[in-house]
Amino acid sequence: MVDPAPTVICFGEILWDFLPRGLFPGGAPHNVAYHLHQLGLRPHLVSALGRDVLGDELQRRLHHWGLDLLGLPRHLGLPTGYVTATLGASGDAHYEITPSVAWDQISLGEDTVRAAVTARAAVFGSLAQRSTYNRASLSRLLAVLPPDALRVFDVNLRPPHDDLPLVRELAARATLLKLNSAEAARLVEDDPGYGREEPHARALARQTGCPVVCITAGEHGAGILSDGIWHWEPGRAVAVRDTVGAGDAFLAGLLAGFIRHRESPALALARACRLGEFVAARDGATPPYNLSE
Repeated sequence: MVDPAPTVICFGEILWDFLPRGLFPGGAPHNVAYHLHQLGLRPHLVSALGRDVLGDELQRRLHHWGLDLLGLPRHLGLPTGYVTATLGASGDAHYEITPSVAWDQISLGEDTVRAAVTARAAVFGSLAQRSTYNRASLSRLLAVLPPDALRVFDVNLRPPHDDLPLVRELAARATLLKLNSAEAARLVEDDPGYGREEPHARALARQTGCPVVCITAGEHGAGILSDGIWHWEPGRAVAVRDTVGAGDAFLAGLLAGFIRHRESPALALARACRLGEFVAARDGATPPYNLSE
């Protein structure tokens, strides 16, 4: 039996991606929330916007998509965040992230607390933890989640916001750790390279105590370690437009598989890979589609 629209909290940055092909709503937690909504879940995005034109337009977009705006206060003194992204020849993105923006001060309102106490999962990333304010807010959020709710840590190492001791500390508070192969190699202090995903996942599980570790490897595919068993899903070739948000779509697909469809790790992983490939073949992180049925 499928649960009716389970709630997932998405905590962290919301911003604009300034890409060569235009401006697109972004930020990993925002992107995950968008895709969860498209997949038939009920995301509750917890972030902050400035009282400016960029914030107005983000609110308008989210309202148009039908996303919950209750966890998005407007800051008077801090602007809406944005990122300037440049694309490599293969569509991979490199980011310049604006400092001192609204999502550096994320507060938990009453609506967020009410959503969290019945949530099936909470997704949080490493980038928003660059501020001590947000670290305190995240601790309060995790404290009110149901004990059996998934605590999903989405690693996003963007220099200079790549504090490895902090990432390891956050990973120890998660029940599902998701990261890419290069990030996994950095955390286990090993050389990166395709084919090392399984030993790196097992090393991370030992180091952090996190019971489920998922590692993506771009066009090669992705793997997940669950209950000590390693599952691998090969990638399928697509004509890449850009890779912005493909990993976020992947995570949303994985959670939809686990939470909404109650799939096995292998089936949820395949679902996640297909959605990530779909987004990589389109402009920006939030292309239109509807797979909620």
